[in-house]
Amino acid sequence: MRTGWIFKTESIIMPAVIDWLGGTGLLRGFLPMLNRFGQSIPPLLLSRRIKLLGQKKWALTICGLVMGLCFLGLSAIWLLAGGHTATWMSTAFLIGYAIFFMSTGVHQLTFSTLQGKLIPVRRRGRLMLVANVLGALVAITCAGILLRQWLRPENTNFMWIFAFSGICFVMSSLTAILLVEPRDAFRQETQGIAGIFKSTVGILTTDAAFRRCSMVAALFGCSIMLMPHYQLLGRQTSPGYENHANDLSVLTLWVIVQNAGTALFSLLAGPLADRFGNRLVLRVLLLFPVLAPIVSLTLAYSDPMVQRFYPVVFLMVGPTPIVVRTLNNFTLELSAPADHPRYLGTLNLCVSAPVALSPFVGWLIDVFGFGVVFSGSSLITLGCWLLTFHLSEPRSPPSETGHKQETGIDSG
Repeated sequence: MRTGWIFKTESIIMPAVIDWLGGTGLLRGFLPMLNRFGQSIPPLLLSRRIKLLGQKKWALTICGLVMGLCFLGLSAIWLLAGGHTATWMSTAFLIGYAIFFMSTGVHQLTFSTLQGKLIPVRRRGRLMLVANVLGALVAITCAGILLRQWLRPENTNFMWIFAFSGICFVMSSLTAILLVEPRDAFRQETQGIAGIFKSTVGILTTDAAFRRCSMVAALFGCSIMLMPHYQLLGRQTSPGYENHANDLSVLTLWVIVQNAGTALFSLLAGPLADRFGNRLVLRVLLLFPVLAPIVSLTLAYSDPMVQRFYPVVFLMVGPTPIVVRTLNNFTLELSAPADHPRYLGTLNLCVSAPVALSPFVGWLIDVFGFGVVFSGSSLITLGCWLLTFHLSEPRSPPSETGHKQETGIDSG
């Protein structure tokens, strides 16, 4: 899964596809919106169904297959286009992107639910560490060998990039069948769509600890809106951009740096979460989306010697998926096992709510430039970081966590 993901990095490869097709900031802004819509609404609507499944691994397998088929379909479109651009390709790309992330949202909900079911709470940090570090090593190796070949100057081959991602997702989905998972026997009355959203409001109004977590998640979501714009800022301000706008060869280095950053921060976040809790991890990692917009502006508008350090920006963006995973793990500790799908679905909705404005933010960048928008995002994320000091730590003291730390499996 991680190897396939690096070939479609959301902050680098996917927005570069939109730019290659002639898109604007407004169009790039649809990427985070579709991304977060897919990771919030479908999981929320299907959380009850996932909860009632006797074995969740089959949902994980099906979602992974759909994710793979989406990218194999995009690869087929690029094959038919023969390396040329057409107006309809942007629409087809966004439709495939939307379907992919609707599947991804349910996939991640199912994965997190399975993790809460099968993995003891104090081993989840180590699991995150091992998965991110080993996954990054394999993914970076593949990117260094293959992505470099497919992003050559004046010879960008998105067909093979999409095909490779699709194959990786399909292979990942098939490994889920091998999971040894005991059957669940949960029961829950049918709610309907109105009942689902009423339940979400109920969680936010009755659970003060989770409500504070959801506020952190929502403010963090504002930083996600900048993700597709970092790569264009770095390319546009580099010398000679006007003559080589479609030269995407630099993206390979940026992808490798970002994924290396994810692996490096995992080395810190995993053991820290296991020993001191996820709240401290959030306090550390959320400093990076606070600083990344300011650092990117500083480096991009400096002299060419300083601009060479622009990859540092993607190192700072690297913790983003770890923040999302840490928020998920924090939520798992705040809720009982039977409520995990509902709470995770609500959390995803909170992260995604501000991202609905992402196309508007892209338009603002088109009109006013990067400076105002990036600075504003940094201030909002600073407020997010300050809110982490008001989060409740569910592991302190241990006697108060009770059933919330139980996983339903003997922790050994």
